[in-house]
Amino acid sequence: MTENTTRQHGRSRRLARVRTLPPWSLLAAGVVTGGLLGAAYGALHPPVYTATAYVVAVPTEKSDPASALGFAQAYGRVATQLAVLGDAQVWAGVPAATLQRDVQTATSPDAPMVAVTANADRADVAADMANAVSRALTQYASHSQGATNVRLQQFARAVEPSGPSSASPAVTGLVGASAGGLLGGLVLLVRPKRAREEEPGRPAAVPGPAVAADAHGAL
Repeated sequence: MTENTTRQHGRSRRLARVRTLPPWSLLAAGVVTGGLLGAAYGALHPPVYTATAYVVAVPTEKSDPASALGFAQAYGRVATQLAVLGDAQVWAGVPAATLQRDVQTATSPDAPMVAVTANADRADVAADMANAVSRALTQYASHSQGATNVRLQQFARAVEPSGPSSASPAVTGLVGASAGGLLGGLVLLVRPKRAREEEPGRPAAVPGPAVAADAHGAL
């Protein structure tokens, strides 16, 4: 028996064993595999901590609340620009590029407030980054207060988060198990369809000699 023949026989035996497995085994395999991969990702991925500071725009006597709301929106858009982050990188102890990447701002259409949110792999660093950017933003706004008639002041300082904001290995494991189960279920739905598509391709049955002789005698 040649090597190719041996390989073909081995492949045929493996395929036969796969076909004999119950349908739910594919679904179970997807759940287990997805759960293990998700848990491994959660365990190997470093935790992320999130801290948020708030600043509020206050109109002066020459301005009004509507102007304060508009300037709050504008300051929220420039909070992570290099012109603002020059001092923030010194106070936070991280490069300006890190602040641009890991700090986001959000504003409200109803309140003249800017939320400064920082993400870091340490809780104290996240709080320092959020407070440094919010402080730098208030100083940046004070330079143009005479023209805008709006000043920014700190509303709430960022505090060190008590726990990471990223998902734990248990959560990522559940997500991976759900995804694996969904994938296994989709494969189960596709398999019967493929079996039906393969049936018309089978060769037509040829009548045996006995059947052919009976047909000739009937004539």
